[in-house]
Amino acid sequence: MEHFECENVPIGRTTVYRQLNKLTESGKVRKYTIDGIPGACFEYVDNAENCPTHIHLKCEGCGELIHLQCDMLHEIQHHMDDRYAFQINTTKTVFYGKCAHCH
Repeated sequence: MEHFECENVPIGRTTVYRQLNKLTESGKVRKYTIDGIPGACFEYVDNAENCPTHIHLKCEGCGELIHLQCDMLHEIQHHMDDRYAFQINTTKTVFYGKCAHCH
């Protein structure tokens, strides 16, 4: 991804979102939305094939979004599938709580 430095150059919000949508369509960016909450989070994906499955942790204090990559996630996914025949969509899974700083 190219990086350009521009100072004092106004860029319209529509232009930014148009580019984010193009990057999402091309697979270079992942878009995360949460039901009932306006807005979205975007994540740059350097290599989608090497991006491990992860769940998000959202701090209710400061709003930080943490990508949780943990071996236990696979066990939880297998448990949910085996026990309830339910497959978790990790791209939309968010646990809410407090980060270490806000706790």
